[in-house]
Amino acid sequence: MQNAQGFSDLASILSNPILNTDSYKASHFLQYPPDASAMFSYIESRGGRYERTLFFGLQMLLKEYLSRPITGAMIEQARAFFSAHGEPFNEAGWRYVVQQYGGYLPVRIRAVPEGTIVPTHNVLVTVECDDPRVFWLASYLETMLMRVWYPITVATQSWHLRQTIRAYLLKSSDDLSQLPFKLHDFGARGVSSAESAAIGGAAHLVSFMGSDTVLGVIAANHYYHDSMAAFSVPAAEHSTITSWGREREVDAYRNMIARFGKPGGIVSVVSDSYDLFAALNAWGGELKQAVLDSGGTLVVRPDSGDPCTIVLHTLRSLEASFGSKTNSKGRRVLDHVRVIQGDGVNPDSIVAILAAMDEAGFAADNIVFGMGGALLQQINRDTQRFAMKCSAIRLGDTWHDVSKDPVTDHGKRSMKGRLTLLRHRRTGKYRTVTLPIVCDERTVAGEWDEALATVFDAGRLLVDASLAEIRGRAYADEV
Repeated sequence: MQNAQGFSDLASILSNPILNTDSYKASHFLQYPPDASAMFSYIESRGGRYERTLFFGLQMLLKEYLSRPITGAMIEQARAFFSAHGEPFNEAGWRYVVQQYGGYLPVRIRAVPEGTIVPTHNVLVTVECDDPRVFWLASYLETMLMRVWYPITVATQSWHLRQTIRAYLLKSSDDLSQLPFKLHDFGARGVSSAESAAIGGAAHLVSFMGSDTVLGVIAANHYYHDSMAAFSVPAAEHSTITSWGREREVDAYRNMIARFGKPGGIVSVVSDSYDLFAALNAWGGELKQAVLDSGGTLVVRPDSGDPCTIVLHTLRSLEASFGSKTNSKGRRVLDHVRVIQGDGVNPDSIVAILAAMDEAGFAADNIVFGMGGALLQQINRDTQRFAMKCSAIRLGDTWHDVSKDPVTDHGKRSMKGRLTLLRHRRTGKYRTVTLPIVCDERTVAGEWDEALATVFDAGRLLVDASLAEIRGRAYADEV
């Protein structure tokens, strides 16, 4: 059944780029100077929680929303909506896009390669339209393109957490190969939508390879050409334990080992459904031989209580039962068992737990973190203070700089001019400059390279990176 605006289902709205915007954008074509003929906009992180961002996710947005043409049916949908909604509608402009460009938007988008680590306050993406009939497209797309803040912020947080965990592995472990599996994505149920799970879950996988967010793994596979971007293991939840009843809790644990314990395998068992301390006694007592005979690794999940206190208690209890070995760093690594902490995990608690473990003489090998809401949901556009702004407009044949500088908040000052990003070939330093690039003592040939590449032009996706390439860039500085 269609409504008054002709929409038969939500999917038709989500696939219509004309409607993937803010209401007020519909009237903006009437607000620019009458001689405006081209527009240039850019995206940056204006600072925030982290001083460097990992660029990721634009390729998903371009493939999903801009790589299909505008159609007459989409224009009719949008005209019906905006006329009822109280906004003017530039029907002539959109029909021009269909007639002149086959429905593909005549915008040029340039961006840093995905996986690149860039200091804040630098241009990451530029959007330009130089067709005088539809120059306003460079700003109309802001609503959709600005959503790149989300995968960038998730990827940035995960990358910084990777650096934190890596530092503790370097200090306490003999095995760096486990790093990609030390932070597991538990976030699917805590996000606002299936699309958020897909986009945010994929962003996490730039830095890690463990996830229970199925849609995130599928998105990474689909949009970034990976056969399998992440992995998981059989794991118990409270329902699979409590369904046995408290009196048969040990039978539930024994069933997990019988079903999933195998040489080289991993099985994760939540153990606090009733009494974590009694469960630890059972694991180290009547269930110990079953764990040893399985040839696999048991991962115990304490799921409540103060994270630092509970993790240390769990490690000490398991060590007393299963033993440990001291590695070359002088830290102890448990035999046959590990711990996964999935409750109260955030950037601060990860640091606190790893520090407490190190002080107690335990290697970082002994723990894996499962991160949910703090990974995919407890962030917003202001976490890294993302903005997309118009920085130049062409009036007639002449480009003019455009910027904002509110007297009430100079932190919202925007950059001006047609912008690009340069990277110093020797030092790797970045700096944002205006076009055309003026050669001086700082930009002599051979020292600075263009860091932006054209990734999209009039409906054509020009860069289609693989997850392997992106991971390679993100890890480039790891020794």
